[in-house]
Amino acid sequence: MTDMDFNKNEDAMRLAVDELKAKLQKVYLGGGQKKIDSEHKKGKLTARERIEYLLDKNTESIEIGALTGDDMYHEQGGCPGGGVVAVIGYVSGRQCLILANDATVKAGAWFPITGKKNLRAQEIAMENRLPVIYLVDSAGAYLPMQDEIFPDKENFGRIFRNNAKMSSMGIPQIAAIMGSCVAGGAYLPIMSDESLIVEGSGSIFLAGPYLVKSAIGESVDKETLGGAVTQTAISGVCDYKVKDDKECLDTIKKLINKYGKFENAGFDRIKSKKPKAAEKEIYGIFSTTKPYDIRDVLKRMVDDSELTEYKEDYGQTIVCAYARVDGWSVGIVANQRSVVKSQKGEVQIGGVIYSDSADKAARFVMLCNQKKIPLIFMQDVTGFMVGSRSEQGGIIKDGAKLVNAVANSTVPKFTVITGNSYGAGNYAMCGKAYDPRLIVAWPTAKIAVMGADQAANTILQMQMGALESKDGPQLSDEEKQQTLKKIRDHYYKTTTSYYAAARLWVDAVIDPLDTRKWISTGIEAANNAPVEKFNVGVLQV
Repeated sequence: MTDMDFNKNEDAMRLAVDELKAKLQKVYLGGGQKKIDSEHKKGKLTARERIEYLLDKNTESIEIGALTGDDMYHEQGGCPGGGVVAVIGYVSGRQCLILANDATVKAGAWFPITGKKNLRAQEIAMENRLPVIYLVDSAGAYLPMQDEIFPDKENFGRIFRNNAKMSSMGIPQIAAIMGSCVAGGAYLPIMSDESLIVEGSGSIFLAGPYLVKSAIGESVDKETLGGAVTQTAISGVCDYKVKDDKECLDTIKKLINKYGKFENAGFDRIKSKKPKAAEKEIYGIFSTTKPYDIRDVLKRMVDDSELTEYKEDYGQTIVCAYARVDGWSVGIVANQRSVVKSQKGEVQIGGVIYSDSADKAARFVMLCNQKKIPLIFMQDVTGFMVGSRSEQGGIIKDGAKLVNAVANSTVPKFTVITGNSYGAGNYAMCGKAYDPRLIVAWPTAKIAVMGADQAANTILQMQMGALESKDGPQLSDEEKQQTLKKIRDHYYKTTTSYYAAARLWVDAVIDPLDTRKWISTGIEAANNAPVEKFNVGVLQV
C-alpha cells in the first residue's frame, strides 16, 4: 500500500467517524434541550443523567442501540434513540444492563422500535445472565401506532414474558418508577424482583384518572390512584419509597452491592496488553475501494499484535487465528480482502468465500467450541464464489458446513461488520440471524443481498424485461441512466450502517478504535453464563 492510498483511506475514515460522532451528539439530546430543561424544572434527572449517576466512576460502558430510530417516524416528529437508553456498565462493581425510558422523547411513549430495542436489551441480559435495572418513566404505548406495538409475538407483551422468564432463570431485575408508569406497562416494574417509586414524580396504575372517570365514573387524583404512598403503604405493590431521583439511584446501588456471585463460563483471561502496532493506523490500512491485508488490521486490534494463525496457507480468503483481546482468549474468523493465490495455482478474489476457506473456517469454529474459546467474526464479505467450477467443487456443501458450525456454536460469538456484508456471506460470517452476543458495524459497513451497482443493474434489467414482454415503450439511454441512478441511490441508502442501526440489525455503529472495548465488554458479559454442550448435528464433509 502506497503512502497516498494510506492517506486517502485515513481521511475517508476520519470523515466517517466525525459523521458518526455528530449523529451521536444529536441523539444524546433526546427530544431537545427545551425538553431536558423541562425535566430539570420538575426536579427530575434525564434518562442519560440517571444512568451516568448510577454507573461506577472510571469504568467502561457501552451503549446498545444509540442510533435506533435514526431517520424514522418523520410524520410523528422522530424518535431519537428509540425513546429509551440501554447501557451495559458497572453498578457497585457488578456488570449490569440498564434500561431507561427517555421522557424527553414523546414523554417516553413506546414506538414500535422502542419495543424492539427493549426486547433486544432483554435478549442480551438473558443470554449473558446480566442483572437488569429498569428506570421507568413512560406515558405508555404511542396510540397512533398501537397496531404495530401491541398484538404480535415480538411486540410489547413479550417484554413481560421476558420479565417472568428472567426471574425463573435467576437473573436479578430491579425497577425504579421515576415518572409515569401506566396501563400494561405497569406490569414491567411489578414483574421485576424489586421495585422502587419516587415520591411526587413516580406513579403507577393500570388506568389513569381520565380513563377511570370515563370507565367507571370515579373521580380520583393521580397521587391517590397510584402515587408513592398508595403503592407502598396501602397496596404494597412497590417495595421502596424514595424522596427523589438521587436517593432512588443510591438505593439501587446498595441493593446491587449485596448480590452474591454466580457460576461463570470460565473463559481464559490474562493481563491485558496493548497492540504493539499503532491502533490508529487501522484508519489508513482499511479500504472500501482497494484490496488490503486483514492481518494488518487484526495486528492493531489484538494484544501484543500477536496472531497464531490456523491453516495459514489453506483457504486463504478467510483468516482464522487465535489471539487475545484485552487479555481474553479469542478465536478470530476474518475475511481476507487481498487477492491470493492457492497452492493449486488458483487466483482467489479477496472478500469471497471459496470451498477451501469455508472448510477451514468451519473446522476452526468447531475447534473453538471444543476449547471453550469465544469467537470474533470480522466481516468484509461479498459472498460465496459462483460459477461452474465452484459449483462442481461443492461450494454449496462446504458453505452449508460453515453455516451449520456457526449456527450450532455455543461459545459466545461477536460480529464486527467493517465493510461489505453481502448475501449468504453475511450468514456464514455470523450475521444477526445467527445470534451473535453483540453485533456492531464500522461507519463504512454495507449490509445487503448484493452491492448497489449489481442490484441496480439487475432491477433495471427486470424492469426493462417487463416492459418488453408487454410491448410497452422502450427506455432511451438517458432514461435508462436516470432510472439506474434512482434505483442505485435508493438501494444504497438501505445498505448503510446507519440504516441497519436504526432498525437494530446491528447493536451499534462504532469508531473502529472502540472495537477492542466492545469485544472485551461483550466477553466479560458472556462469562456470566455457563456454556452449553456443543452438538453440530449432521455435517456434510
